[in-house]
Amino acid sequence: MNDLRKSIDILRKNNDLLEIDDHFSSDLEVSSFTNIVQKKNGPALLFKNVDGGNIPVLTNTFGNMNRLENMIGKSLDDIINLFNKTMNMLFSRPSLIKGYEIFKDFKNLGIDEKGNGPVKEMSNDIDLNDIPILKTWPKDGGKYITWPVVITKDPENGQYNAGVYRMQVYDGETTGMHWQKQKTGNMHLMKAKKMGKTLDVAVAIGVHPAILFSAISPLPEGFNELSFSGLLMGENVEVVKGETVDLYYPSNAEFVLEGYVDPDEERDEGPFGDHTGYYTPIEKYPVFHIKKIFHRKNPIYHATVVGKFWNEDVVIGDAIQRIFLPIIKLQNPEIVDLFLPEEGIFNDLAIVSIDKKYPGQGRKVGMSILSMGQMMFTKYVIILDKDINIRDRKEVLWAIATRTDPARDIELINLSVADSLDHASLYPNAGGKMIIDATKKSIEEGFNRPWPEKIVETELEKLNDKLKKYGFL
Repeated sequence: MNDLRKSIDILRKNNDLLEIDDHFSSDLEVSSFTNIVQKKNGPALLFKNVDGGNIPVLTNTFGNMNRLENMIGKSLDDIINLFNKTMNMLFSRPSLIKGYEIFKDFKNLGIDEKGNGPVKEMSNDIDLNDIPILKTWPKDGGKYITWPVVITKDPENGQYNAGVYRMQVYDGETTGMHWQKQKTGNMHLMKAKKMGKTLDVAVAIGVHPAILFSAISPLPEGFNELSFSGLLMGENVEVVKGETVDLYYPSNAEFVLEGYVDPDEERDEGPFGDHTGYYTPIEKYPVFHIKKIFHRKNPIYHATVVGKFWNEDVVIGDAIQRIFLPIIKLQNPEIVDLFLPEEGIFNDLAIVSIDKKYPGQGRKVGMSILSMGQMMFTKYVIILDKDINIRDRKEVLWAIATRTDPARDIELINLSVADSLDHASLYPNAGGKMIIDATKKSIEEGFNRPWPEKIVETELEKLNDKLKKYGFL
């Protein structure tokens, strides 16, 4: 059975886990140590003595791409292929033979209901104050659950959603629920509000990394994240029915918090030092009330530390953009590559190269990007020709400087969707966008003289001996 503990065993086997017996405080110390280690590309960390208690804290599990692949159990290329097959199965009509071949890969695209599971070994013997939940940054509003898989169900059609939303701890039985307006969890809450009822919520903490990764990924609306995680693991996800909520959740999670959110109740949430590099300011968000806590014997608390540049969320973000690039290419076949740099907070800046064949194509792709799923939060889209390596910052800046005229090549959109975490937007959740068309322009686009020839650097092999002689080879 795949669970977090099996993943920890893999880390041990790969000598990629540092187990720490020294005493650490959950108030800033664990997060500060983790922040330094992950920026140095250090191992995953298992703190065994936090706050003098007996609940270990696991951090930095996705600290580099190799570790992410080991934790999920598949290479990034395999994940990309599986995702593409999934989309083809769902959105195309394959032949009977092709359908059978796909079915062989997708027999695990589902969940198995169990009557019981390890997560229900213990119940209601602890509250949130007994769990070593971390305070990450000095000016945070309190302690935050940072790796929760929050499970809800659409009150109208019963479709499940599993997402990762931070949860500020208010006391032993209540937390904030950072559901941004555009997130599926909040949409479920609004439907519950129309029906005049509260929304059941189950929060799983300490799950197999494939479940966590699926919950983070921007899967198509209505696609069950738990089902997709089963595909990644190669086996159906075993789930158990909640006792106080009408929901199923992973049977082998380390903790599960059963409870509800009242759509008419909000509370101050924040500040929180986020991946933007800023503290998210205090705002009103829904409140999660815990009715029952289940946990395994000797549970492990799984947490992440987010911050400015080169934390594990950067690794996850890079993996996600590579996985979803083929889907973006399906709608825009002229796209060669897409890059969401960590300096752009992933949401804010998209750099795209295209195989340009007709006038206006750069703007067309830019507008399409801004209309695709979670890409709606992007503020800046830079469109480049295919001869530019979009992952080389020098080449990108060179192309912008030498292939654009601001009067012609910048498209401003005055008001559109903005991320709730965008503190610079014109209004909360609404702001402007910019498309920079840094492709070479044609006569039809108003460029009435030939483009100069690009210098291509060459190395003369006959100079190799001389370069070696003087120490340059």
